[in-house]
Amino acid sequence: MVESRLVGPVRVVGTGLLGTSIALGLRGRGIDVILADASPTHVALAVDLGAGRPALPDDAPQLVVVAVPPDVTARVVADELAAFPDAIVTDVASVKAGILAELESTGADVARYIGSHPLAGRERGGPLAARADLFAGRPWVVAAHDEISYQRASAIDDLILDLGATLVEMTPEEHDRGVALISHVPQVVATIMARRFIDAPNAALGLAGQGVRDVTRIAASDPDLWVQILGANAGSVRDILLAYRDDLDRFIEALADPAAPGARRRVAEELTGGNTGVERLPGKHGTDKRFTTVIVMVDDRPGQLARLLAEVGEIGVNLEDLRLEHSPGRQVGLAEIAVVPEAADRLTTELAARGWRIAG
Repeated sequence: MVESRLVGPVRVVGTGLLGTSIALGLRGRGIDVILADASPTHVALAVDLGAGRPALPDDAPQLVVVAVPPDVTARVVADELAAFPDAIVTDVASVKAGILAELESTGADVARYIGSHPLAGRERGGPLAARADLFAGRPWVVAAHDEISYQRASAIDDLILDLGATLVEMTPEEHDRGVALISHVPQVVATIMARRFIDAPNAALGLAGQGVRDVTRIAASDPDLWVQILGANAGSVRDILLAYRDDLDRFIEALADPAAPGARRRVAEELTGGNTGVERLPGKHGTDKRFTTVIVMVDDRPGQLARLLAEVGEIGVNLEDLRLEHSPGRQVGLAEIAVVPEAADRLTTELAARGWRIAG
């Protein structure tokens, strides 16, 4: 068992996806995890999954993690601060400034509270979707404020490091502007795009490939939760959407008469700007020029993808990223394998020698 930085016990309030994933990760490090939720069924499921134990009257947690919907987060945090006067309390809601302001306005002891937010999740919610490794390698923001000391806040740092996440320090205001840009506005854009499919002909939808699936994947998210998130961060989201509307207007104007002088140049400038923006995304999932993509055709038969990945390993090439494109009814899918440039030629040659068809 890997040694934990936290001592525990840790009380997790809210046994949905994030709460149960946090609990599973801590239990894997031997931490005593106390589970609480308004739903006894969710607690029972999380206990059955091995995420922790139900609360006892004499519990004295070192740390309390509140993982409840944004519209009740401040109230639950205040209740936990009052119930456990020796504990540090954090929450994992996706907005931060409003929660801190509400706690301050009600006189809660914010000297023992610091908000945080793991940038991780799945389309499905609830304890059954939880994973102990959900946060591995993902950013986890700590939204510092002046009323809590560094020494007290260190328990949150330990939590983040124990779960394998990457600690990022921001003010609550910086956090809310940041997630508006990289999370909340993309949710709105994906949703509006997906709404175009409601009345679309089946023949058109049958043409869907990986591109449209990438753009609209998050449109499957829970509407109730997103009503709360967007309402709590409305100002920042609205500002970006207004700028986005200006971008769309430029495209629309240029496409009104593509043959007009300068129209194609304006379209090209907008598209090039998109290229530049994607290149700035960190890590493997941006258009990272450190990696080259090898596209392999994979027959739609059981075991073929597993065989491909095993043979990439046998060849001795490290797979940096993997994307799959496959539509129902098609007999072949495309596996886009990202590798370092110096390995691309060898991987292509050796896969071809093993009978794989290389696209492009």
